[in-house]
Amino acid sequence: MFEFTKCQICNTQPQILAASLGICSECVKKNPEEAIERSRSSHSKNRAKWYLTPDIPNSLGGQQCHICSNECLIGLGESGYCGIRKNVNGHLESIAGKNKALLHTYLDPIPTNCCSTYFCPGGTSAGYPQFSYHKGPERGYYNLACFLYGCNFSCLGCQNDQHRAVNAAEIYTFDKFVSKIQNNPKISCICWFGGSPEPQLSWALRASRRAKDAALERILRVCWEWNGAGNSKLVQNAVALSLRTGGNAKFDLKYFSPTLSQVLSGVSNEQSFKNFEICFNKFYHERKENPVLTATTLLVPSYVDKEEVSNIAQFLASLDKSIPYSLLVFHPDSFLIDLPVTPLRQVKECYEAAKNHLENVHIGNKHLIGWAI
Repeated sequence: MFEFTKCQICNTQPQILAASLGICSECVKKNPEEAIERSRSSHSKNRAKWYLTPDIPNSLGGQQCHICSNECLIGLGESGYCGIRKNVNGHLESIAGKNKALLHTYLDPIPTNCCSTYFCPGGTSAGYPQFSYHKGPERGYYNLACFLYGCNFSCLGCQNDQHRAVNAAEIYTFDKFVSKIQNNPKISCICWFGGSPEPQLSWALRASRRAKDAALERILRVCWEWNGAGNSKLVQNAVALSLRTGGNAKFDLKYFSPTLSQVLSGVSNEQSFKNFEICFNKFYHERKENPVLTATTLLVPSYVDKEEVSNIAQFLASLDKSIPYSLLVFHPDSFLIDLPVTPLRQVKECYEAAKNHLENVHIGNKHLIGWAI
C-alpha cells in the first residue's frame, strides 16, 4: 500500500504525504491536470483489491444508469462504478436482486455519535413533542443504523470501507426491514449511511416509507448521511421524507476544489453542491428551528485545509448562515492509513475559517484530537 515517499510531480518529500497517492497537497493546487491523471492509477489499483471497475464505465451500446451523477454506461454483464448496479440481459438491476438490498442494521442508543446529534430532535429538545419523545436527549430510545453497501465515490481515506465487501453483505427484503421497526417500539429514528446510500437510494426510500406507514402515529424520523451526488429527484424525495418525519439529511461536502475531489475521491462532487442548493431552496425554510439540512467536511491532513473549508463555508453562508456545519477530525483508514490524525493546528484554522462565515459550526470526532501531532 505504501508506495511513494516523495511527490510524483515535484519530487519533494513533504511532512504529510498520502503514500498510496504520491501527490502532495501543493501540487494538487498548482498542477491540477497532472494530479488528476496520476491519481487515476492509484484509484484503479486500490479498487482492484475489491474487484471494482477501475473507472466510470463508458461501454459503447451499454445501458445508461441514472441512479447517481456518475451516470455509468454499463455493458452487458458489467457492473457500475459503485459495484451494486449490474447489466443483466440488457436491464440494470441491483446485485442483491429485485426489490432487495445489501444492508447491515444495528441499534444505536440515543443520543448517538452521529453528525447531527448536536442539533437534532434525538439529541436535543428540537422538535418536541412532534418529533421527539423527550425534552433534551431522547434517552431510552434507539436509532436503527442502516449501513448500505456500495458507494458512487471511491474515497481513498474512506472511514467505512467495508461497504466494498458486497459478497459479505446481508440481503434485506422490504418485509424484513419493516418488521424490525414494528417489533421494536423504542426505535425512534432511522439513519441511512454506508458507503453512501446513492446506489441503493430508491430501495431505501421505499423501505423508509413502508416503515413509517407501518409505525402509524409513532415518532419515526428518517435521516440520510450521504455524499449527496445522487439522482436529483430521488435526493429531493428523500429530503422531503426527512422534513415530514423530523429527520435531516447530512451532505458530506468533502471538497470545494473539483481537482481535490477527483484526486482523493476518484469522481466529481459537483452534483453534491447542486443537490444541496436545490434542497435548500425547496425545503430548508419550512423548518429552520429544526434544520432538515446539514453539511460536514472531513479534515484530511494537509489536503483539506482552511482554504477549502472557507470556500465551502462561504457557499453555505450564501444560502443561510444558520446552516449547521460540522468539521470532522480525520483518523487513518483504508488507503490513507499512513496519514496522521488531523493536526490540532489544522483543526483550529479550519474551525476559525468556517466561523468567519457561519453561525453554527461544530467539531466532530473530538476524542481523536489527543492523538494529533
